[in-house]
Amino acid sequence: MTMRGHPALRMALTGGIGSGKSTVAKVLVAAGAHLVDTDAIARELTRPGGRAMPAIAEAFGAGMVAPDGSLDRESMRLAVFSDAQAKARLEAILHPLIGAQAQEQADAGAGRPIVFDVPLLAESHRSRPGGGWRSRVDRLLVVDCEESTQIARVAQRPGWSEAAAARVVAQQAPRAARRAVADAVIYNEGLSLQALADEVRALWSLWAGGPAAERPALS
Repeated sequence: MTMRGHPALRMALTGGIGSGKSTVAKVLVAAGAHLVDTDAIARELTRPGGRAMPAIAEAFGAGMVAPDGSLDRESMRLAVFSDAQAKARLEAILHPLIGAQAQEQADAGAGRPIVFDVPLLAESHRSRPGGGWRSRVDRLLVVDCEESTQIARVAQRPGWSEAAAARVVAQQAPRAARRAVADAVIYNEGLSLQALADEVRALWSLWAGGPAAERPALS
């Protein structure tokens, strides 16, 4: 997928819940990308015996630890959404660990185009303008759709209601904030799976076809 002698593409992928980002990631993997899923890394860090759990228990107390020793996600979600300081404490624990493990996984795919799947990239950008993921990658792709579509899609998942989906959508970065940091936006509204895959592959061919310094800038 890359020209011999040139560095492989490093791309960040983001999108709100229910946008279709995970589907896009699968298409990119099928096209030859090495995927680094930061959400999966976060889940690994907060599983029973996960590397983040001792620090989380110390910072937040035993009430944030589930009986099996994993993170009590619902309790933590409520805590960080209502308390900015709690959110900052959690990020201070998780972000360095996620960053280090993401780099390890990227190194394991050296020589191949790398896609970093970062659900909260826009939120990270707002807290670290000019730094963070934007400075680590050549290109940044946002998957976007209407909020009503996000809610409808998420509500179809087991254990979700429209009200719960709407709360999560409201708590994430606004669509405009995600689009503002993008090099390209795929508007996944009314697209069939085939049409979505075709758009992703066309963009991937454009971006991954040459050296980072020569990849075309997008207006």
